[in-house]
Order: sequence, then structure tokens, then C-alpha cells
Amino acid sequence: MLSKLRNEVTTAVADKKVKVLIAKLGLDGHEVGPIKISRWLTEAGMEVVYLGRYQTPEGVVNSAIQENVDIIGLSFSSGEHLHYSSLVADKMREKKLGDVLLLVGGTIARSDVPKLKAIGVDEVFLPLTKKDEIISYITQKVGQEGKAPRKNTDLPFQP
Repeated sequence: MLSKLRNEVTTAVADKKVKVLIAKLGLDGHEVGPIKISRWLTEAGMEVVYLGRYQTPEGVVNSAIQENVDIIGLSFSSGEHLHYSSLVADKMREKKLGDVLLLVGGTIARSDVPKLKAIGVDEVFLPLTKKDEIISYITQKVGQEGKAPRKNTDLPFQP
């Protein structure tokens, strides 16, 4: 009996999919990009939770905790990426989500990429990023088993 249960648990753990939460924050209503990314990731065998438009940083982080995700993906098309990414990264540090990757994509100036990474964003995907690049990054960082290596969540934001 114990052996059978152990095998079932081992199989369930081995079959765990990478889980990604994708959201749009603020008043940004453009959602073609995140819907497209959600589909790509689903086709690649990942589980995707799409929160949709008009989310808050608190709502995104609380949903990430509730859903036990490996990745939070934020999509921006309206120029609010520095403000909202900072708020989400701060909430992630506050809630000790150091093993959750924070990815950002959308219409973002190349000059803002270093600023986003300084805030705590793990990777930024600019327009025209290929599907394979995104999937490859995720599988390299998270792997098929889920959960990224733990980041130091105790560091305060340093602009």
C-alpha cells in the first residue's frame, strides 16, 4: 500500500507542469499580446492562468500565491511598465516570492530594460520576440519541474 502511494506521489510530482500567471495592470486595455503568449505557453505544455486586464499589483501577487505559480508575466502597452513592475516586485519581496520569476513583455523601450532588471524583473521580452525564445528561457530557468532557484527577496529596491 505504501509503495503504491509513493509511486503515485512520485508520478504526480514528475508530471507537474510549469505554471504561469499572466496579467495586464492599470488601465492598459490592449490584450492581444498576452492572449497570444498564453496560447503559446499552453501549446508548449505549460499551465497558464490569465487574469486579464485592469489588475492591481496586490491582486496579481495574491493570485500568484493562491495559484502557486512558477512565473508572473506582466504585459504592457501603455508606458506604465516601470511603475507597475516596481509595485509588483515590491509586493513579491514583501510576500517572500523569491522562487517565482517575474517576466515583463510588451511595448517597452530598450533603454528601460536595465531599469526593469534593477527593479527585480528577471527578463524582459520586447516586441517581435520569437515564441521559441520565450519558451526556451522559461524551460531553462524553471525547468520542467517548476520553481526557479530562489532569489534574494530581502533586498530593498535600489533605483
